[in-house]
Amino acid sequence: MPKRIIPLTDLKVQRAKPQDKPISLFDGGGLYLYVTPSGGKLWRFKYRFAGKERKISFGSYPEISLLNARQRRDDARRLLANNVDPGALRKAQKQAKIEDIETFEVIAREWFNKFKPTWEESHSSRVLSRLEKNVFPYIGEKPIAQIKAPELLGVLRRLEARGILHSAHNIRGICGQIFRYAVATGRAERDPSADLRGALPPVKTINRAAITDPLRVGELLRAIDCYKGSFVVQCALKFAPLVFVRPGELRKAEWPEIDLEKAEWNIPAHKMKMKQPHLVPLSKQAIEILTELKKLTGEGQYVFPGRTSARPMSDNAILAALRNMGFEKTEMSGHGFRAMARTILDEVLQVRPDLIEHQLAHAVRDPLGRAYNRTQHLNERRKMMQTWADYLDGLKEGARVLPFKAMK
Repeated sequence: MPKRIIPLTDLKVQRAKPQDKPISLFDGGGLYLYVTPSGGKLWRFKYRFAGKERKISFGSYPEISLLNARQRRDDARRLLANNVDPGALRKAQKQAKIEDIETFEVIAREWFNKFKPTWEESHSSRVLSRLEKNVFPYIGEKPIAQIKAPELLGVLRRLEARGILHSAHNIRGICGQIFRYAVATGRAERDPSADLRGALPPVKTINRAAITDPLRVGELLRAIDCYKGSFVVQCALKFAPLVFVRPGELRKAEWPEIDLEKAEWNIPAHKMKMKQPHLVPLSKQAIEILTELKKLTGEGQYVFPGRTSARPMSDNAILAALRNMGFEKTEMSGHGFRAMARTILDEVLQVRPDLIEHQLAHAVRDPLGRAYNRTQHLNERRKMMQTWADYLDGLKEGARVLPFKAMK
């Protein structure tokens, strides 16, 4: 027998206290009050349409009273009875009002749709999710030209109170881009986010964990050789220290980017942090790994596919494997292979710093201030990558590998 829902009262809504986790107080008919840990009280309506569960927001309490929230619920249920999705209708209405009411949400969605094609899918999804969850419920319906710095700070303070300071800084930056877009298109006079510099505590930077001691590197490489998990993940673990690219670039590697005959991996610009194409010379050891792996995954798109060949390996696969092998998060991370290579190539093998930085795909410029192109110093970098791979083999075998005075 389904649990009977006791309707809310004004007093119960008023006295609802925040807890460590968000709580939902149901009123009936799909309407409920969502109470955040920071004390926010948001009216939400849960319903089903076309076989899928959906949710829409009715605003926050006390701006929207219990009576008003029930009226909005009843309006939404009448739409459903006529086979109309209230959430889709609301979005359409907001888009239709773009000429009349220049609200923050309307301008934000216009900005988002304009720049979305230039972003990676993961980035665009993250941006929209942060706006929908953390910004639109509070200032989304306000005319963008009327929003002042204290109102925006109130949005960010909610995030700070939840202990996600990094997200607060990130959302301030996103909002700043939206306000500047509004200024540029004549819908606002200025960007109030600029007035909030210094209003939030700084984020404490945490260095990504990396093993840089050669003896410990040898232990890590031997552990990888003995890894008992997925063969694809093991190959990714073996490949990562040889190429020291960013974790996202590694897991999204595609077979058409790999030229085994030329021993090169050409990463297109849209996959790179700096939005410049990157060329990775492949050592003999890297070629051996790819040649063996191609027998398994070569018919698909991705070099390191996930559970289905249509998607790349999970961004957590490398981290989980490192933890399973006994390497703690304070000791080694997926990004740590880059710091490992940079440190040892510089301090032990004494490779020219500009070659290392170029291979790390950092911004490197020549003496005239021009950016090096993707093939700059290719022969030297190819020698460096083979020298590095051979050095790692020596560490893995437990040999006493003496530092090179210079790379020949």
